[in-house]
Amino acid sequence: MTDMPHRRLGSTDLMIAPLVLGGNVFGWTADRAASFAVLDAFVDQGGTMIDTADVYSAWVDGHRGGESETMIGEWLKASGKRDRVLIATKVGMLPGEGGEKLAPARIAAAAEDSLRRLGTDRIDLYFAHQDDEDQPQEAVIEAFARLVEAGKVRVIGASNFHAARLKSANDAAREAGLPRFHVLQPEYNLVSRHKFEGELQDYCVTENIGVVPYYGLAAGFLTGKYRSDADLSQSVRGGRMGELLHGRGADVLAALDQIAEETGATQAQVALAWLMAQPGVTAPIASATSARQIAELMPAMTLALSKDQVARLDESGA
Repeated sequence: MTDMPHRRLGSTDLMIAPLVLGGNVFGWTADRAASFAVLDAFVDQGGTMIDTADVYSAWVDGHRGGESETMIGEWLKASGKRDRVLIATKVGMLPGEGGEKLAPARIAAAAEDSLRRLGTDRIDLYFAHQDDEDQPQEAVIEAFARLVEAGKVRVIGASNFHAARLKSANDAAREAGLPRFHVLQPEYNLVSRHKFEGELQDYCVTENIGVVPYYGLAAGFLTGKYRSDADLSQSVRGGRMGELLHGRGADVLAALDQIAEETGATQAQVALAWLMAQPGVTAPIASATSARQIAELMPAMTLALSKDQVARLDESGA
């Protein structure tokens, strides 16, 4: 699968395979051996971009943040595969030197910390992890621009931004002659569509902003694992899964089942292929804790759904 067709990420010069590996699990639910196995399998089967953040996994007792970046850095050093992958990471949710969120001094300090943990001289894609309305947008863009000018960051992106704020940030960048946000990372999947579809998606399509959605499998719901109330006890996420199941989730799962049978693919592969077929979307993000899971996910990159199949999935979750 190493001859995977690549897609251009928006208007940047980054070319990526149509599935991005989520790094939130590394150093958390995936230990060193499992993390290395997942990363090797992903790259060896044609994957090109790994997505992480400085805050991963600060929510775990005893963790401070930086665990995922550190694990990826150890793997990069041990594997020698730095030039075979693109690394995306984020700033804005882990307070520290320089302040909080997107304070310009925080962006500068956090980038240095991320580079050190990753053991690399550049971040290929650096995201503002969340919006920060306390900071002037031009000052935020200037802080990112300094990193681009220094060669420490190649492309900048925004995660969890609303349409108006993404537009005003890019307008400020354009007026100041500074780099704009070329990539958006929103929550988007078959059962969570309202945060992206509409004005935000239209803006990204018009401005050729590459979109790499997170929660592509709705935290596992779209794998078909949760189908009844009895299934909800399988995971700490059971409560959230129940909300999905009792909403439009059951209809979405029925459509996924039908199309999986028609295509010979799994429900997860169909759900990811639906995302890959959406206007503006370059590549969804999915996480894995074993090489076996990687082998299950990667065929989604070459699964072509018919217009009718996409339309039926559209309708099921609308």
